[in-house]
Amino acid sequence: MSNPDDAFDDVNPDEIDGQEPVVDLDAELQAILEEQPVDVAPEEADPLVALTEERDAYLDSLRRVQADFENYRKRVQREMSEARDAGAATLAGKLIDVLDTVDLALAHDPSDSVAQIATALVDALGKEGLERVDAFGAAFDPELHDAVLHEEGDGAAEVIEVLRSGWKWNGRVLRPAMVKVKGS
Repeated sequence: MSNPDDAFDDVNPDEIDGQEPVVDLDAELQAILEEQPVDVAPEEADPLVALTEERDAYLDSLRRVQADFENYRKRVQREMSEARDAGAATLAGKLIDVLDTVDLALAHDPSDSVAQIATALVDALGKEGLERVDAFGAAFDPELHDAVLHEEGDGAAEVIEVLRSGWKWNGRVLRPAMVKVKGS
């Protein structure tokens, strides 16, 4: 026995000085890993799922904000249009008195100068939506005509005289025509 390591070849490792038996660490680690498998994939998937859900929530919020803004924009445009129309109708209503004065001036002096002014004024307002209610000879319509005089007659009620012109603004009656009606 020249080699000192050869002295232990015949010795059982469990019998050496009452020490603990030698354990194979690789085998024991493998057994532990098999008993408790390491689950790496779900831990990595949870942040991905959370980020996906957060992204979807932000996208949904963005779409809602965009829809709200589009509805707001349309409502503001509609309100501005209605306000503009109401302002124009108010101005047209005030100008009806001027048109009545022009009609009286034409009845008093039908010269070309007064007729030109009347025509220019009515044409300019007509382009913006003001129109005279044609009443003479028309069937009586209580929405368009205000009957202040009535003459007995046969048949349906018909306008036989216009006492004051009626006016419409974009199809809406601003002032009904004051008329004399014949018929029942």
